[in-house]
Amino acid sequence: MLPISVDVAHIHVMLVGDGAVARRRLALLDEAGAEALEIYAPDPGPELAAMAGARLRQRFPLPAEIARAQLVFVAGVPQLVASDICRVANAAGVLVNVEDNRRRSDFHSAAVIRRGDLTVAISTNGKSPGLASLMRRVLEHRVGPEWELRLDQIAALRQAWRAAGADPATIGRRTQEWVAREGWLDPAAREPSQEPPQPIR
Repeated sequence: MLPISVDVAHIHVMLVGDGAVARRRLALLDEAGAEALEIYAPDPGPELAAMAGARLRQRFPLPAEIARAQLVFVAGVPQLVASDICRVANAAGVLVNVEDNRRRSDFHSAAVIRRGDLTVAISTNGKSPGLASLMRRVLEHRVGPEWELRLDQIAALRQAWRAAGADPATIGRRTQEWVAREGWLDPAAREPSQEPPQPIR
C-alpha cells in the first residue's frame, strides 16, 4: 500500500450504503471537506438521512454514475450489490473501498487526527481498523490542539528560509533544530510558544 493524502474537495466521491459504518464514512468525508459527494441508500435510516441531507439518493447508483466517480466507498450493503459496484468501478478505473473486505478494496481509509492543516493518519492496510482507531485515541493525547499553531509557526519560518535562499536540506535541518529548541516533542511541552518565532540561521 502507498499512503497518500487526497484532497477530496476536488474530486467526485460516492458513498453507497447505510448503518453505523456508512455514517462514520460520511462523517470522515465531511470532515475532510468532500464537496462533490453523492450518497446512495435505498432505505436509509433517519440518522444517515439527516447527515446526508440533499445529497442523498434513495436507490443504488447506476453503472454510469459509478463510472464517473473517482472514489467509491461501500458500506452496509448486500454482498451481491457490493460485487456489482466493484465490477463496474474496476472496469471504469474507479478506486473503490468495500468496508471490511480487503480483497475487493483498492484503498483503505486511515484513522485520522486533524490539527488544522496537520493530519496524522494511522493505517493497518485494512487488517485491523479497531487497532488503528485505538492508536488514534492514544495519539490524540500526544498530538493536542496546540499543534495547529505550531504548524503555522514552522510554516512561516519555512517561507522565510526559502525566501532567503535556503535549500531543502538546510530547511529540513533548521526545522529539526527549531522543533528541538522549542521542545515540541518533549511529552511535557504542551503549550505552544507565545513569542514570535525567531528564524534559525
